[in-house]
Amino acid sequence: MKILYHHRTASKDGQSTHIEEIIRALRQLGHEVEVAAPEVSDHSQAGGSGGWAGRLKPLLPQIAYEALELLYNLIAYRRLATAIRTFRPDVIYERYNLYLLAGAWASRRFGIPRILEVNAPMALERRQYGGLAMPGVANWAERFAWKSADAVLPVSHVLADHVNALGIPRERITVVPNGVDPALYERLPDRRQAKQALRLGDDLVIGFTGFVREWDRLDRVVQWLANYEGPQRPHLLVVGDGPARPDIEECAARTAVGDRVHFTGVIPRSEVPAAAAAFDIALQTALVPYASPLCLFEYLALGVATVAPNQPNHWELLTDGVDALFYDPDDPVALERALELACADHATRERVAAGGRQLISLKKLTWVDHGRTIERIAGELAA
Repeated sequence: MKILYHHRTASKDGQSTHIEEIIRALRQLGHEVEVAAPEVSDHSQAGGSGGWAGRLKPLLPQIAYEALELLYNLIAYRRLATAIRTFRPDVIYERYNLYLLAGAWASRRFGIPRILEVNAPMALERRQYGGLAMPGVANWAERFAWKSADAVLPVSHVLADHVNALGIPRERITVVPNGVDPALYERLPDRRQAKQALRLGDDLVIGFTGFVREWDRLDRVVQWLANYEGPQRPHLLVVGDGPARPDIEECAARTAVGDRVHFTGVIPRSEVPAAAAAFDIALQTALVPYASPLCLFEYLALGVATVAPNQPNHWELLTDGVDALFYDPDDPVALERALELACADHATRERVAAGGRQLISLKKLTWVDHGRTIERIAGELAA
């Protein structure tokens, strides 16, 4: 099958990882995949917006930036039309972004079915967190993009309910969460070797991977480290970087645990599993209730005890005490209690870690599994 993958993402972060892995999985399954998208610079800031859009955004009034997003559709449509005429795809697979309408136009103009992957309700998310100058236009654009798709693939059941509430029939909705490539976790150094490579000694390592922002509240973990009185010597390892790093390191210095807080900084994605192999406990921080956090699947593949917030999108995958340890994200001390339990009880850590790793195969959470789901949907639409 010939699949034209369309997206507007120009950043080097979890979005680009998802895009690359879906494309790789589809090609691995024997499909031809052509990409219609902006070029991604190797120098794009990890975790931030890449390309000219990322540079322009802080310089423009909000309404001007949103107007440019709408105008971008002229470029995107021309790119899609050229790709359709030369590649002649059986289906368009598109990663949703706010104000991105060109895929719907091209699908209608050329009579090619379109699958829309939805990772977030962007009109709602940007109104709540980033601000919108044209909320009415944003709501219209989102509904148009979703309703015009032949199939919609939200990443969680929570998000699927939101999609359905906007009028998209259930039969056109299939939940496809994030995933993982288990092969990347098969030949890792053992935990002791991974700790030695990072000069962490024999400390009990609480780990976090990703781009750290203020709302991750890792300062709470640092303060907990300073007050912890158990027999273990916990150490916070952040495999990544982010704008919250200076505040976290300042908090660690102020509370005299600077020697037990370590950032790897931005490292190549291929090196992340080996660094994360040092984790004894993996921390999933609180997040929006419709998300499918990429790092969660990587924690499960690592075979490490995961501490995660008790919220609906995690209920879809995890069971408290079986394959994760839940904490109430609204309780000001629940995270700390969960960490204390995980640190104190080795048997619980091992049981939860084993249960988490089994989920990958039990619930078919690999990228290739997701590629097969897309393959089935695309085949039905193309037929």
